Amino acid sequence: MAPEFKERVVGKSVLRKEGPEKVLGRSRYIDDIEMPGMWHGATVRTKIAHGSIKSITFPSHIPWDEFVVVTAADIPFENYVAHILNDHVCLVEKEIRHPEEPVVLLAHPDKQRLRAAVDAVVIEYEKRPGVFTIEDSERMDPVIWGTDNTFKSYLMEKGDVDAVWADAAYIVEGEYRTGAQEQLYIENNGVIAEFSETDGVTVWGSMQCPYYVHKAMMALYHLPEDKVRVVQVETGGAFGGKEDYPSVLSAHATLLARKAKRPIKMMYDRMEDLAATTKRHPSRTRHRTAVNKDGRLLGGEIEFAIDGGAYATLSAVVLSRGTIHAPGPYYWPAIRVKAKAMATNCPPHGAFRGFGAPQSIFALERHMDHIARVVGISPEEMRRRNFIKTGQTTATGQTIRDLIDMDAILNQALSEADYHAKRERFARENPASAIKRGMGFACFFHGAGFTGSGERYLASIVGLEATAEGKIRVLVSSTEFGQGTNTILSQVAAETLRVEYSDVIVQQPDTSKVPNSGPTVASRTAMVVGKLVHSAALGMVKTLTEGGMLREGYTREEFLAACAAHMREHGALKVLSQYEAPPNIFWDDQTYRGDAYPAYAWAVYVAEAAVDTTTYFTEVKDFVAVQEVGRVLHPVLAKGQIEGGVAQGIGYAIYEKVVWKDGVMANNQMTNYIMATSADIPPIRVHFVETPFEHGAYGAKGIGELPMDGPAPAILNAMEQATGIAFNECPVMPEDVFEAMTKAQHTEEQPVVTEPAFTGVGPR
Repeated sequence: MAPEFKERVVGKSVLRKEGPEKVLGRSRYIDDIEMPGMWHGATVRTKIAHGSIKSITFPSHIPWDEFVVVTAADIPFENYVAHILNDHVCLVEKEIRHPEEPVVLLAHPDKQRLRAAVDAVVIEYEKRPGVFTIEDSERMDPVIWGTDNTFKSYLMEKGDVDAVWADAAYIVEGEYRTGAQEQLYIENNGVIAEFSETDGVTVWGSMQCPYYVHKAMMALYHLPEDKVRVVQVETGGAFGGKEDYPSVLSAHATLLARKAKRPIKMMYDRMEDLAATTKRHPSRTRHRTAVNKDGRLLGGEIEFAIDGGAYATLSAVVLSRGTIHAPGPYYWPAIRVKAKAMATNCPPHGAFRGFGAPQSIFALERHMDHIARVVGISPEEMRRRNFIKTGQTTATGQTIRDLIDMDAILNQALSEADYHAKRERFARENPASAIKRGMGFACFFHGAGFTGSGERYLASIVGLEATAEGKIRVLVSSTEFGQGTNTILSQVAAETLRVEYSDVIVQQPDTSKVPNSGPTVASRTAMVVGKLVHSAALGMVKTLTEGGMLREGYTREEFLAACAAHMREHGALKVLSQYEAPPNIFWDDQTYRGDAYPAYAWAVYVAEAAVDTTTYFTEVKDFVAVQEVGRVLHPVLAKGQIEGGVAQGIGYAIYEKVVWKDGVMANNQMTNYIMATSADIPPIRVHFVETPFEHGAYGAKGIGELPMDGPAPAILNAMEQATGIAFNECPVMPEDVFEAMTKAQHTEEQPVVTEPAFTGVGPR
């Protein structure tokens, strides 16, 4: 078996696999692709949130015989798009659950005439009262999903929570909210579809998860696996937004292609993409926490609720991750988390980087600052007294096996940020300054890989094969959409096989050519899929050595020659590797107990914020991110992941507000949905702590979702330190700051926004 050579390829910032093609403009995205006889498709959508369709009229001034028109009547079998549940209607027949639901699909060779036809279709409605908030949904008036508007609920419990209140010196309560957030990938959603009665369905698209689309097309047309082909083309960003929605768009495009008997391209413009596709789930979290006189956690109750929108889509698994992360990186002797995903008459919410954890971690890290204030200790000391340590158990009963030292990570983060000196200086300077500055931080962890039994159920497979051109091809359905998948997996293969990085190529994800290695989500690609690539590479070496074609201590040239010899004598050289759960990892889906994740990544983020009391605008002036991620496989890509995630987190905290009006995104343009630009992002200083994880590729854990969790609470903690006002909902817009400061000027008591209540001051 080939020995491993440390720091040969892994750990180096090699050239991105797809970098040259992108830089030189040769990469072909979905809207760059044309096919003979191809027409364009478009969608006619509902304009009300809740009700039913009375009639659909096609005015005579449009020559409808030139168009292909598809309605629900053209769907050959069941009218749904397969996700986790089968409740998501593909095309509305009568009942309307949210604005922007698809009703009619149109196709035409001329995009301009197509747009006019979409606008011409008249839909007459019977409107009913809508449900637009979590509170509306809880009232069940009306019931719009199931019997109680609840998509999914969880109860996670450890210890005797009911017994802790009597021993508490303080009981601290608080409510915290987060809004929706748009993924705002550079490239809008788009697919091209073909349909053949003999060959089946083919879809090319901008997507994260080809096998999700594959599953949905099999269900929609009752086709066997080999009659559905899904190909991911170059994808211009995703962030979770192209996890589930491409299944919807692919269903629409294939229905048009089936009726038109020609290829159909469907590309959303920015306004349609913003209005109709999934976003981060809004949330509400309520904390009730028992602590002793020293600020040590005795126990607590957390009620975590998310707004799922009109259909279940991915809400159950988003809720699951948010639930497990709600107690944070702290030791709770007793904890109860009640969680639920509620239905509303808004477009369905879905996957977005962090996948539920940013919502619940935001609430916890704001709450920890409030507990510290009530107890009378510093936010720093509050965390130090409660950090979970190796050998202790989480809320699910999982024993922490990671060799983690959160005290050391906190020390490094505060030192790099010059936290204490700045905090003291700002306290002196703020009273005389119109610009109030503050320092805040957040401590958190993020589970890598699918939750609980998820990876076992996926049973992911990857492959490696030798090519006639003397290359090694990686066969995975894991997709590249800017985060570095192709590069990282090529590094792992090259390192293990002891060949050059340039000797490794990655097969374009195509369900007819690559096995199902699971979706490109959940911070799992480097850790889980990378480890499978490593295993497949070892299997390839074993095949060659046991076949007598390769000696121990071989050179690159000898390895490639052995591959060629094997192919001459035996045909294809292809090795597959399938996921096997690490030992001692157990999870019970019924009781919600056990090992939620094989590993966690740990972090502390520190933000310096400045609040202008003249303009009420908040600016992040400096940011330090320190995180433990197992092993850094590619320093430049890893740093870029953190910087990008922090930038999105800054947007989540103080810029990006989705404005809802009766279930409609009222600001569905980039002129009024404001994101932070490069001019608004502060220096982001990234530092890694490496403690390799034995079951990850060369020690790697997940990294992609981690940086979304910490920025928002760190920034709002800094804003509170700067102004003395507790902002417990994000995003905090200038008008929110104005309202809070105006309230502060008209009250004798220190003002707060959703100030936590507490009882039992002093030890009992």
